[in-house]
Amino acid sequence: MERKRSSFSGSIGFVLSAAGSAVGLGNLWRFPYLAAKNGGGLFLIVYLVLALTFGFTLLVTEVAIGRNTRHSPLSAYAYLNKKWAWLGIFGVLVPFMILPYYCAIGGWVMKYCTVYLTGRSLDAVEEGYFGAYITGVSQPVIYMAVFVLLTSFVIYRGINKGIERLSKILMPVLVIIVVMIAAFAVTLKHDDGSGMRTGLQGLRIYLVPDLSGLTLKGLFKVLLDAMGQLFYSISVAMGIMISYGSYLGDDNDLVKGVSQIEFFDTAVAFLAGIMTILPIYVFMGREGMDASGPSLLFISMPKVFQSMGVAGALLGSLFFVMVFLAALTSSISLMEAVVSSIMEEFRISRKKATVIEGAIALIIGVAVCLGYNLLYFELPLPNGTTGQILDIMDYISNNILMPVAAIGTCLLIGWFVKPDMVIKEATKNGEVFRNESLYVLMVKFVAPVLLSLLFLKSIGLM
Repeated sequence: MERKRSSFSGSIGFVLSAAGSAVGLGNLWRFPYLAAKNGGGLFLIVYLVLALTFGFTLLVTEVAIGRNTRHSPLSAYAYLNKKWAWLGIFGVLVPFMILPYYCAIGGWVMKYCTVYLTGRSLDAVEEGYFGAYITGVSQPVIYMAVFVLLTSFVIYRGINKGIERLSKILMPVLVIIVVMIAAFAVTLKHDDGSGMRTGLQGLRIYLVPDLSGLTLKGLFKVLLDAMGQLFYSISVAMGIMISYGSYLGDDNDLVKGVSQIEFFDTAVAFLAGIMTILPIYVFMGREGMDASGPSLLFISMPKVFQSMGVAGALLGSLFFVMVFLAALTSSISLMEAVVSSIMEEFRISRKKATVIEGAIALIIGVAVCLGYNLLYFELPLPNGTTGQILDIMDYISNNILMPVAAIGTCLLIGWFVKPDMVIKEATKNGEVFRNESLYVLMVKFVAPVLLSLLFLKSIGLM
């Protein structure tokens, strides 16, 4: 077994790798929708406040656990307190469940990349194109398999030659593409006969807080939506940040690194809102801004790109390449959390662990893809939706396991191990941990309460 753990070559490698995990599909297809739905600038303000307090608390806690224990997510909690070893099971079960269906969605993104890069962008706007694709039998499986293999290849090469090296290339490219598309979105104009709509008007809708009709109940809903988006966006409660933290050298500034990860994640989410909300508003009006999830990426955005004419085909290509990069870096982090745990638990090499997990993800991924055709069924879920295999796996991992794991982590650190462990880990080189008292308050009281509210909402009890 690789007991002498590998490590990132420096803080840049850690930050870009961890940011690559945090910057995923949730930033691109859920953040813009929630911002548009919850009063634009009001949602952004609430989200930013939560990121600096709630999000920072969860992130710094998990990274500190990883660096302090030098263990995988599976065994890190037992190292701190044997009675809380069950949290380690959650820490590896969550990424184990998410990875197969995330790769299936990654396959959808690869399909659209192929369509746009081969000059067949008009195919993507045909009525029912997305539905026809995912209900097909062979193509979704093939694209999913390729995505699993790409993810496995990076993990197989290890921390420095695989994850870190790729992140140093992909993350800057992703950011450049996001900035380019967002800047172009601001310049858009369109007149469909009902009047001229511009990107600047859309930007105003996005940035200026809409307080009309706002009630205390409405503000609480905005708070829950922003907290839920932040929680699922920053890759906590998935074992990922514990795994990456265990590869962080003792001489690196932990707090500074966590702050940079949050900056990357929040900045990309903010720009994602600009590059999706503005074009949709310009070409589809206010009613078009109701789209979210897969329908936003695979149905609404292709229609927007078509409306742009020749420029739309190029912009669509850049857009889906960017989405692919975001999906791949997140997929890599999910697999690493599982592989590091397999290596440590069964004392086998990284290569063997990667082959095992890659094969399992591939098999389950096939079932996920077939869940839209040969294995199709419908199951009512507690949150009022109806799900297939992918939706059920997503519901269990995101709505049940992740909130419970996060609540447990806060209780463990806040009341049993004590917050001093995290603070000492973050200041071991003489660094300054600003607002120590705020961190203690958050991890012991505020975060568990907020996470409990999120859990109740996610299972349909609020």
